[in-house]
Amino acid sequence: MEYNSPVYNVIAVPVEKVKANTYNPNAVAPPEMKLLYESIKTDGYTMPVVCYYSEAQDVYVIVDGFHRYRIMLEHPDIYKREKGMLPVSVIDKPLDQRMASTIRHNRARGTHDVELMSNIVKELHELGRSDAWISKHLGMDKDEILRLKQITGLAALFKENGFGRAWRPVEGREE
Repeated sequence: MEYNSPVYNVIAVPVEKVKANTYNPNAVAPPEMKLLYESIKTDGYTMPVVCYYSEAQDVYVIVDGFHRYRIMLEHPDIYKREKGMLPVSVIDKPLDQRMASTIRHNRARGTHDVELMSNIVKELHELGRSDAWISKHLGMDKDEILRLKQITGLAALFKENGFGRAWRPVEGREE
């Protein structure tokens, strides 16, 4: 029997028929949720929410993608644009395997390499993008952008920063 990955059978499901599972330990901080919203607003849903279909309850229980689901629930503009339909790929596994899948999905996301992120900030500045643009589109605060600029060490990246006069001691004055 030929295996067919669930992603090849994405279906549009009314968001009201999708429910969170009770075991997901993953949490997303507010800045990342804001970035996820911006991503979905700008790019649309590019990844389906992975669900298990419970025939007994006639609902789709989330295995992975809870935060993408939340974006539709919490942002009327996204709900309206998507006509209340959430892209879902369905897996048919028992609860223990769904729980393991949830953890694998969460842990497989990895982290961003600092040096590579520094190079991205550098390249965006070379393309004329401002710190404000980077902050909005990459979900970074000013301090993070500054730290990444410092790693590359290019003075040109600091052109937006204003520098004050240094403090100089008054000669002949003792404290």
